[in-house]
Amino acid sequence: MAKNATKHAAKTIYVLNGPNLNLLGTREPEIYGRSNLRDVEKLCVKAAEAHGFAIDFRQSNHEGDIVDWIQEAGANNILGVVLNPGGLTHTSVSVHDAIKGIKVPVIETHISNIHAREPWRNHSYVSFAAKAVICGFGINGYALAIDGLAELAGKARR
Repeated sequence: MAKNATKHAAKTIYVLNGPNLNLLGTREPEIYGRSNLRDVEKLCVKAAEAHGFAIDFRQSNHEGDIVDWIQEAGANNILGVVLNPGGLTHTSVSVHDAIKGIKVPVIETHISNIHAREPWRNHSYVSFAAKAVICGFGINGYALAIDGLAELAGKARR
């Protein structure tokens, strides 16, 4: 990786969104709110810019894409990952293993409080590998996760 690319990676946060998050704003708005994924991306860009960071924002309904992106984050040695794994939270050993395989901090993020919902949502394979977990703050949880990564990186808010 070129020197400028390495410097850029050190100031980049991946925001990764798993299955069904493309339906934000229309899927169960009483649980997930009316904001859509574009609104989440705008919120993340604003939160990251406050710390002088860039965002690489992605969504996929495919587990392999999420695993590949986590591994890419590690290979590129980016600042950190904000991960809303969606339904993969409760099922994916592969996502867990991908997180364990990198040295980049991953903040597991959920819009709803997964611990106050159906009992099967209380279990997260991702939590065992993540640096931290944020849930129940709506889409603002993404901004909190970015602030947390900034804190971990030792950056003060501008």
